[in-house]
Amino acid sequence: MKINVDGEERKFRSVWFEKDEVVLIEQRNLPEKIEFYRAKNSDDIAYAIKHMVVRGAPAIGVTAAYGLALAKIKGENMEEAVEKIRKTRPTAYDLFKAIDFMKSSGFDIHAAERYSQEVSGRCKKIGEYGNVLIADGSKILTHCNAGALAVVDWGTALAPMRYAKESGKNIFVFVDETRPRLQGAKLTAWELEQEGIDHAIIADNAAGYFMKKGDVNLAIVGADRICANGDFANKIGTYEKAVLAKENGIPFYVAAPGTTFDFNLKTGDEIPIEERDQEEVLVVNGKKIGPENSKARNPAFDVTPNRYVSGYITEYGIFRPDQLGDLKRKVQSDLFMRTTTPTA
Repeated sequence: MKINVDGEERKFRSVWFEKDEVVLIEQRNLPEKIEFYRAKNSDDIAYAIKHMVVRGAPAIGVTAAYGLALAKIKGENMEEAVEKIRKTRPTAYDLFKAIDFMKSSGFDIHAAERYSQEVSGRCKKIGEYGNVLIADGSKILTHCNAGALAVVDWGTALAPMRYAKESGKNIFVFVDETRPRLQGAKLTAWELEQEGIDHAIIADNAAGYFMKKGDVNLAIVGADRICANGDFANKIGTYEKAVLAKENGIPFYVAAPGTTFDFNLKTGDEIPIEERDQEEVLVVNGKKIGPENSKARNPAFDVTPNRYVSGYITEYGIFRPDQLGDLKRKVQSDLFMRTTTPTA
């Protein structure tokens, strides 16, 4: 991804391995500061995933892969390291894909590097395929952050937008702020700014207003887990955007690599949904909002039924919900995908 550092444009990945450390862009400090988190052991990796130093299903998977290779290099008990990392985030399927890939590869650092390269390359293909959906002059809605920060490079939902920009198309992106952690306002807007893509941050509850006015041509979001029937989990608030898109006749696409598809789950009812600390809702800029004794609920994700999805943009092409059997066969015939057999 492009990052402007002190007036100089440089290219970074969101996570990489360097001198027996896993280095991550510290996403909790963006966009105010560009800083890096250096993980020296599996405890640091588990903290980074659990506490949102890194987030986004593919990036979580890559971080886990590097973290397990690091644990082996440091001579840690691998069963304990695996279990520690496995327990960090229950919804993101890529986490379990990466863990099982590393187990089958002997926790080798070269395997972790391959996993990272595979994810990045597959997301680049998502950009190539998704670009055909974007016409010159398109106004696109996205929710949360599904850019390079969430993947390692390129992104999922943002990859087609990057390709559209590079191919000379004039596009505009509506960026949902994405409460309570504001990943849209803080991260997606920052990535789009770095890429020179025209955009505006909107309140989460303003999306319907712009859809009804005819200002949105299509919606593209990422995903944390996609079931065999196409139901998918993504950042809380995605479901209502999909319903509004359907109501207003707006195509709604999900962009995700094969590592995010969990064909072991039949429907979205089986997806485990993480509920995070209520303080994320109740505290804003260090100050508590609402009455002193009020409590909050804070599900991190919701599940969108397949009937609201126009198609899934993958590294294998674009598939409608009724074509996911074809996608499953492509995934199962993919040698890289066959090396993972997640059990969670």
